[in-house]
Order: sequence, then structure tokens, then C-alpha cells
Amino acid sequence: MSKPIYVLNGPNLNLLGVREPEIYGKTTLADVQALCEARAKSLGKTVVFRQSNHEGQLVDWIQEARTMACAIVINPAAYGHTSIALLDALKAAEVPVIECHLSNPAARESFRHHTYVSLVATGVVTGLGAKSYELAVEAAAALAA
Repeated sequence: MSKPIYVLNGPNLNLLGVREPEIYGKTTLADVQALCEARAKSLGKTVVFRQSNHEGQLVDWIQEARTMACAIVINPAAYGHTSIALLDALKAAEVPVIECHLSNPAARESFRHHTYVSLVATGVVTGLGAKSYELAVEAAAALAA
């Protein structure tokens, strides 16, 4: 059986659907998970879907993905703008990395214009709401083939 795509989600994404729906939409994280699983299945892949509000937990999962995953899709949320720890873990992952955001960080506050994850990401998908995740899974599957 082939290795799964790890879909990792950072802080506050557990509040999707209720937190700032004018920016992030009304789709819940469970809805996003179902979309990712369906898209992966259509491509002959599976996903390991996780969310944490804790930076160290995300680092642990990235390190796990190094040997257990074929690729990583990550929405680092606010940690993308602050975490060198995520950057370093992703550098060591040795699998394709797709950075994913529901909104378009470049069209928002200036502090959101830079993400450390982008420095190591193979590709970035932003601004398309939950569709960003589906496209990120598709890209990850193609890169892992």
C-alpha cells in the first residue's frame, strides 16, 4: 500500500466555520477533511488529516511524515508567519510540501505577506477557500507519483 499524504493544520483551524466566516467561510474542518479524503481517494491515495494548536505537535508530525508520508499538505495558519521550527522540520522532511491557505495572505495584512513555509514549499495554493485543500492534495499526489 502506498504512503499517505499528510494534511496538517495549524492553530485555530479547529474553529473553521465559526471563526471569521467572512474571511474563512462557513466550511468546517470536518468538511475540509471529507473533501481531502474524497479527492485523495479519487487519485488512488489516502490522507492522514490532523490539526493542532501547538507548534511542537506540528513539528513532531512533520518529522513523522518524513518516513511515513509520500507528501505533506500544510496549512500552518499563523505559525507560517512566525515559525522557524516548522521551516526547519519541513526542510528535513525530504518529501514534497504543498503550503495551503483558505484565504489569500498576500491580499491581507502586511504581516501575513511572508511565510517561512513558502521558503521550503514545493508549491503554494491560496485564496480558494476549501478548494485550496483539494488542489493541494491533487498537487501533492502528482508530485509523489
